[in-house]
Amino acid sequence: MNKKKRILKVPKESFLRNKLRKETHQLISEIGLRPPAPFTVMEQLAIDLLQRLEISEEYIDFTIVLIGNETWRKTVEATPFHRRLLLLPQCLKDNNSCQGVFDELGLNCAGCKSCPIDDILIEAENLGYSTLVAEGTTVAIGLVEEGAIDAVIGVSCMPVLQRSFEAVTKAAVPVIGLPLMYDGCVNTKIDLKWLYDEICTEIEDKGSNPISISGLNLQLNEFFGNGTLDKFFGKKSETERLAKEFLQVGGQRMRPLITALSYKAYSQQENDDVLYPLSLIIECFHKASLIHDDIEDETAIRYDTDTVHKKHGIPHAINAGDFLIGKGYELLAQLPVEGAVIAKALQKVAQSHTQLTRGQGADIQFNSGKYVPGLEETLEIFQHKTGEAIKVALVMGAIVGGASNDEITILENFADYFGIAYQVRDDLNEFEEQRSDEKIADFPLLVALLREHSSEPRLTDVVTFKRQIKELKLDEKAHSILNSYVAKCYAELDKLENDRLRLSLYGVLGKIFKPLVANE
Repeated sequence: MNKKKRILKVPKESFLRNKLRKETHQLISEIGLRPPAPFTVMEQLAIDLLQRLEISEEYIDFTIVLIGNETWRKTVEATPFHRRLLLLPQCLKDNNSCQGVFDELGLNCAGCKSCPIDDILIEAENLGYSTLVAEGTTVAIGLVEEGAIDAVIGVSCMPVLQRSFEAVTKAAVPVIGLPLMYDGCVNTKIDLKWLYDEICTEIEDKGSNPISISGLNLQLNEFFGNGTLDKFFGKKSETERLAKEFLQVGGQRMRPLITALSYKAYSQQENDDVLYPLSLIIECFHKASLIHDDIEDETAIRYDTDTVHKKHGIPHAINAGDFLIGKGYELLAQLPVEGAVIAKALQKVAQSHTQLTRGQGADIQFNSGKYVPGLEETLEIFQHKTGEAIKVALVMGAIVGGASNDEITILENFADYFGIAYQVRDDLNEFEEQRSDEKIADFPLLVALLREHSSEPRLTDVVTFKRQIKELKLDEKAHSILNSYVAKCYAELDKLENDRLRLSLYGVLGKIFKPLVANE
């Protein structure tokens, strides 16, 4: 059956709704389907279940919603009430007597008791929920991405639930969806007993409780932004001052965030005395590489200001970068964990360090115009430069958190694919922007694709180069490469046993690659 042609119907009889809820709960408990589950998988499960129960297939989409709910149930129920959002539709109100007013977010209930909205909101808010009476899921997804909430219980009509599936899946938003009894935009109804059952259930399960990425990011920004760093830096030499100054400026701090995320996901006993220096170690290595890269690439601007070597001269910049490398190793040696863990982490850092220099060396050759690598070699350079930087951040946290070797191998593969995808995305972003200072070397992937198409590509000027790329549709091929590596990232994540990290990284992927993946 084509889902676009199906009638999106909810059973009128409560016994049938409850029967299907019970059966889907048992089914997902038995097969262990993890979220976010592909629509095609849930659709086939729904068809098979309805056939086995001899229930009409007109309830396929309702059953798919129930299956989706069950995949997310552990995560949502393990999320504390105060970290959940209850999302209600405006169409629950009574159009004839509602006294509520609307603002940019939705309906502000006036408590007139002409509909069930007020009673539902009071019950949820007494438990600690954030609440919103609005249409669609865009606001809810935004609140999860901003870190305001970690899970959603949403009420909506079947068509909206169906349309929101892809967006919710890509963003990895933990959600339980309750369909309205019938479609239509006015005076609709909800199964109140079912709703109260869902919003009142909370369990303690650290393994299922989602990690708030934005909350963790805020925690790290406070750490890097205030005087906390002072205890890690003793002598007030000029070199140390420059190094600490650069640590505290600019960037999204994605690498220390990923380190902290993997540490929290695997650690049985989280310890800030480990988390903070661990994050600082990764940021020391990262910022050192940026200082040296800027010198090698003759870059004048970083974080919308002069680079370290532009401000203070190349000798001071090189020395500050070297200091950060040494500081990173010093902090690693002093990390309050077992010696065997430090040794394993040290080995990973050293391996990544050498791989990064290989990638940077090849990049320097390309930027000098002396060598134009082919497609496979370009992707390998991306893996060495960006993939290794992500890998060392992700794996360091996992090692210190106590991850198994199998999990670490999966994370290493994921980081390789992520690094390539991230660099391809940057290439495409650069290509689609218009800058006065752009040069052909800014688009290494597209240069490689052009070389693959022509043994003697015309690399004379940016305007001619961009026209060639568009005429040959090589930018479309680059999008295809991007999407293939993003797909490989998701495939690796699905192999992880640790659901907290898997879902967190799902969210990271959905947020970073959403704009370009949509071009598929």
